[in-house]
Amino acid sequence: MKIILLGNAGAGKSTLSRRWMAEQPAARLSLDEVAFHAGSERRPLEESLADVRRFIADNESWIIEGCYADIIEPVLGECDQLIFLNPGVEVCIAHCRARPWEPEKFSSKQDQDEHLETLIEWVASYATRSDEYGLRRHRALFDAFPGNKRELTHTSEYASVSPARPCQRP
Repeated sequence: MKIILLGNAGAGKSTLSRRWMAEQPAARLSLDEVAFHAGSERRPLEESLADVRRFIADNESWIIEGCYADIIEPVLGECDQLIFLNPGVEVCIAHCRARPWEPEKFSSKQDQDEHLETLIEWVASYATRSDEYGLRRHRALFDAFPGNKRELTHTSEYASVSPARPCQRP
């Protein structure tokens, strides 16, 4: 299994990847882990890409998940499946509000909660952003990918794909 999960913050990428890992063991890389220095400063793209390429080389079976089109695009050819989670902004916002504390990202639940409204504003702008994290860029990546791919527009569809039931070429 070599899967890339793409989508807005709160789309369910991490939850889905953890569920799949319970079905079939695989290494998992959240692109949040390679995209930033400590804090909110973005790392140089080449540094992030080097980490992703090392992860791919070191693991036979993997799931990479994130919203960073600039990191995903150069490694798309390495995946067996591209899954675009696009359940809508309101679902993503609800998921963000319901998130448990993420100790890999925040020093405390209070720290996470203090950043929540900024995250909600960012998630809400998904359809109008023209950056590497927005719908326009995600759509372009998905549409251009010639391999096995699937766009899921409702969370009820998430159970329809799994490592055991790969998506098919369009």
